[in-house]
Amino acid sequence: MTEDPLDAAVDNDPRVGLRAVRSLRELAERLEVLHVTRARELGMSWQEIADALDVSRQAVHKKHGKSKHV
Repeated sequence: MTEDPLDAAVDNDPRVGLRAVRSLRELAERLEVLHVTRARELGMSWQEIADALDVSRQAVHKKHGKSKHV
């Protein structure tokens, strides 16, 4: 049986909570790659993507600019 992510996030055992945090980070990373890739395919500029992510253009370009996914 799969544990409910919300239950894991508020579990009293810090090991369970920390695993939930790790899983959320991994999911967020995957979603970011997916949506940055799609945004670039649709012609969005690095500045538009950076604005949407609330980061600098340089930061988003450094992270995703040379990626084979983009």
